[in-house]
Amino acid sequence: MYEITTEAHFSAAHRLLNYDGPCENLHGHNWTVKTTVKCGSVDKSGLGIDFKILKQKLKNILEEFDHKNVNDIFGDKSPSSENIAHYIFHKLTKSLEDWNGKVARVVVQETPGNCAAYYE
Repeated sequence: MYEITTEAHFSAAHRLLNYDGPCENLHGHNWTVKTTVKCGSVDKSGLGIDFKILKQKLKNILEEFDHKNVNDIFGDKSPSSENIAHYIFHKLTKSLEDWNGKVARVVVQETPGNCAAYYE
């Protein structure tokens, strides 16, 4: 099994819902998103997936968040790192449905040293 990982970034604001503390107020982060995909074989070039293809698909998803209020995207659902990771995982899975591998994990870091991951 092969694992391929790429990373991209976006800047956005959010406010946590049903949270008793300062993060209930609107605030911003410079987010880092790292995604890992896996596949059982490589092509004739020795690639499971080209990094530039994977990175572009991730960046296309992150454009939805960049310089936005993430609450506007999530509506009544709290835009926590956990929920953002889940959202990106499923969007990326749909974006890669014609590829022979699958999304293994999405990690969302909102501050240095603090991240949440989603995988199935």
